[in-house]
Amino acid sequence: MRPKLLLGLTTITKSDWQKKVKEIDELGLKEIALFPTCLRIQERRRLYKLLEKTGLKKIPFVHVRHDFQKWEFAYLEKRFGAKVFNTHFDKVNDSFIARSRKYLKRIYLENNRPLSDNLIPLLDIFAGLCLDISHWEDYGRIQKIASFKKMPKLLKKYKVGCGHISAMRKTPFYLKEKEGRMAYYNSHWLKDLSELDYVKRYVKYLPPICAIELENPLKRQMEAKKYLEEIING
Repeated sequence: MRPKLLLGLTTITKSDWQKKVKEIDELGLKEIALFPTCLRIQERRRLYKLLEKTGLKKIPFVHVRHDFQKWEFAYLEKRFGAKVFNTHFDKVNDSFIARSRKYLKRIYLENNRPLSDNLIPLLDIFAGLCLDISHWEDYGRIQKIASFKKMPKLLKKYKVGCGHISAMRKTPFYLKEKEGRMAYYNSHWLKDLSELDYVKRYVKYLPPICAIELENPLKRQMEAKKYLEEIING
């Protein structure tokens, strides 16, 4: 079955999410994925109010933060028909599990870095894996981080209910992280459509619903979506 591809309203550094909200009606969009992952609760409240003023009908897939509240899950489900959610392994804590207990079997854990053995048992509590193929390509195939050798085994054992697709650079860029200076090839900013060509290696792994996780304007993401559809259907 071909995956459903959704444009992503992201809120990451460099991303002007308010302009993306305006684009929803400018482009006549009725359905998107939502990434409120860099917004604190008051900013998220503002985002929801702005979304309600648009013609948007559905947000079937949401990347949630570790501080998401009970009411937010219920609100997004009732108002925008949210069906699946994802979050990062390393952001899960007892408080988050308690607040999201009703939705645990609809929340998928993303294969971000690190993918350490002590975090894997969380997959038995949640719905399964959110497969970010750019992370797998970067940390597994290119950088050969040892923990990513377990990806094929995890994909066989656990349900893969949703996924993310970002851009892949040919040369690395570096960011200062808690662990030190880290190299990255996967990027949330698309410079050229060819940065999506790596997806060809992962078509057979793509889950039923995939969000385009890019900071680019939604209009540019529409070009990326068309390009990806040609890869997937080709």
